[in-house]
This record gives sequence, structure tokens and C-alpha cells, in this order.
Amino acid sequence: MTDKTEIAAKFWKALRSDRTLMLGIAGADLSQPMTAQVDGDKGAGKVWIFTAKDTDLVKSLRGGRMAVAQFVSKGHDLFAALEGKLTREDSRSTIDRLWNPFVAAWFEGGKDDPNLQLLNFEPRRAQIWLNDHSLLAGVKLLLGSDPKDSYKDKVAEVRL
Repeated sequence: MTDKTEIAAKFWKALRSDRTLMLGIAGADLSQPMTAQVDGDKGAGKVWIFTAKDTDLVKSLRGGRMAVAQFVSKGHDLFAALEGKLTREDSRSTIDRLWNPFVAAWFEGGKDDPNLQLLNFEPRRAQIWLNDHSLLAGVKLLLGSDPKDSYKDKVAEVRL
């Protein structure tokens, strides 16, 4: 049996590893792919995203907005829908701490690029699904097992 804490930990581990999520403003029509950096080893809490000030996403942020994000792990073994607060972050010390060669490749002016914007996404709740698409699950189904029974402990709505 998988509990909510374990499912949440699997989510943070997958996001830290795979790093790409779809991010948008709550109530808006579209989300866009963004590269996320998760703070700390445990991963609970803040998600950081470097982007450009001239994007529609950044232009729509006035003081912070509720945002939504969708995440799929590379192996499709975990799916998540998140909501939380999205704000601009202008702290140079935070930019310095999170800066890396992958981010630098996008900004010709480096950390001083006038179009550089760091965003902070603080997910507050999530619905997370573990995908049990293994061969064993298929065999169980063929032998008459109810897939809903084995799946019910692989879904969690969690506070983050």
C-alpha cells in the first residue's frame, strides 16, 4: 500500500530528475513547457523557473497569481496536476544560487540580461497518480483481478 506521503515524495523526486512541467495561470486557456528547479534535497516547497520578462506568462503576473501546472515523468509512471501561487523573484542571491550553464545558454547577457526573470511557483495542493502499467498488472487483469482495487492506493490528493 502506498500512502500520500510516499506518493508526494515520488512526485518531488521525479520533478527534481525530469524538470519539465507545463505551467500556466489559473483560468487561462494555455500552459507552456518550463524547466523547473526544485530547492533542497527533500524537494518540498518551492519550484524555481527561469524565463524571459517579455513572455505572456510573466506579463500577466502582477503581484503574484494562482497558477496551475501539469507534470508527467519521463517514464510515464507518475502524473501530477498542481495548483499554487506564482510570483516574480528578483533576488540576486537566489539567481546566483540557481544559475547554471543550461540557464546561461538562454540569456546572452548572463545574470545581468535585462530580459531575465526568475519565477517562484509554490504548489499548495496536487493530485498525483502513479501509473502501474507493468506486465504484472496486465496479467492480473487477464486473470480477473479488478484494476480499480489495485489502483485505489496509487492516487493521492496532497497538500504541498
